[in-house]
Amino acid sequence: MKWKNKSITGSMLSLTLASSLICASPVAWADDIERAVEYRQGVMNVFGWNMKAMSNMMKGKIPFDQKVFAHHAKDLASASGLNLLPGFPEDSESEESDALPEIWMEFDDFEAKYQKLAEAARSLSETAVNGDKASLGKALETTGKACKACHKKYKN
Repeated sequence: MKWKNKSITGSMLSLTLASSLICASPVAWADDIERAVEYRQGVMNVFGWNMKAMSNMMKGKIPFDQKVFAHHAKDLASASGLNLLPGFPEDSESEESDALPEIWMEFDDFEAKYQKLAEAARSLSETAVNGDKASLGKALETTGKACKACHKKYKN
């Protein structure tokens, strides 16, 4: 069909394009939310991997090796230096996530707790370079408490 009036053709094209964008927006938004949840879970997995290894060394479940411990502490400190907060956009509650709605209701507190974890992880990493097993245990306990403070309040 050939349109004689070009303004009608332009209007139809604009309307079609606008409709496509409007229909695609919820899909793009859902993808962004899914990616945010995946990001935060990935970072949390890095935390858990390193904490578990250090904890197992301190509990005697695996042999204690200061070099390996220090490597895990450094990785934990590096991961806690990532900006995790973009992984928690509003409306990103998900059945695939253990995040509780309180995160978004008390986001400033959540952010403060995350900063305390980062500080504790950096201190643990610094202690792990030359510290003895007792000082490592104490620094690991402090870091674990920082993790639990957030989990207790904000994780299902």
